[in-house]
Amino acid sequence: MKKNMTYNEAFNALEILVEEIETDEIQLDTLAEKVKQANELIKFCETKLRKIDGDIKKVTEGNK
Repeated sequence: MKKNMTYNEAFNALEILVEEIETDEIQLDTLAEKVKQANELIKFCETKLRKIDGDIKKVTEGNK
């Protein structure tokens, strides 16, 4: 996974991985690696969303 990945890039990569995992054509040898990559992308997206949520709360609370 790239260090400077955006949320949208990570989410798009996650969608592709999920599609690959859900197909019957995936090789079992690569399944574990694909699931690991998907988990890393999920964590990355969750972290980004939490940060964005916190930033928005700071801005909106500062305007009160």
